[in-house]
Amino acid sequence: MRIHIRHTTRYSFGDGVTYGLQQLRITPKTRHQQHILSWSIEIEGGRKELAYEDQHNNLVDLVSVNRGATELVATSEGTVDTDASNGVVGRHPGPAPLWLYTRHTPRTKPGPGVRALVKEAEGATDLERLHGLMAAVGDRVAYTVGASQSDWDAETAIAEGHGVCQDHTHIYLACTREMGFAARYVSGYLMLNDTVTQDAMHAWAEVHIDELGWVGFDVSNGISPDARYIRVATGLDYAEAAPVTGSRMGGAQEALNVQIEVAQQ
Repeated sequence: MRIHIRHTTRYSFGDGVTYGLQQLRITPKTRHQQHILSWSIEIEGGRKELAYEDQHNNLVDLVSVNRGATELVATSEGTVDTDASNGVVGRHPGPAPLWLYTRHTPRTKPGPGVRALVKEAEGATDLERLHGLMAAVGDRVAYTVGASQSDWDAETAIAEGHGVCQDHTHIYLACTREMGFAARYVSGYLMLNDTVTQDAMHAWAEVHIDELGWVGFDVSNGISPDARYIRVATGLDYAEAAPVTGSRMGGAQEALNVQIEVAQQ
């Protein structure tokens, strides 16, 4: 499948920025079941200082904000060929050791809600248990747009009983790590069947199974990723795979607007 993506992130500030640096994780790599045919990033109100690969093998662009800027706009655009693989990504290439992904983070710290869900993960094989867990999380926490806060952890989302793909993923990571698996957060794009325009990137989990390597699980849609999915960044949780992170001095009253278009060519 050939998919075209255009992703615009616009930060507006009430007054001029004195100093600012942003890390952008919005560039997918050619690997596994995706091949990048073209990709570009244009910056307004700042400039790209350098590009590098982080500890999770993500492509990162470091962007400085122009002094006095009241707006920073990052527009990425490209075309990607994808293949279906039933969610199987394959072996772990590093550079981070596999054991790192068994660690809990503040967003994925297990509590009574997580442990109750783990008990519902039944099956004769690891793969069956993981699919059962995906269904259990989806049944317990309803997908509701705009119903959660960005700083919620897994236990909070379980207690509230609703959330978005970020919450589903954090819950699934907390459960699978509690079960002894290495698991990671994935940020990327998903081509939807009913709309081209979206206001956020998608998120899902990957779990390492000995005989298969990394395998994807999208709790929000109840499936393993197919050819409509494009992987961009991975990490222990959202904080390490977020499309934009950074800091600044000045630039009060920040406003953020995201516009994403994902369509089959």
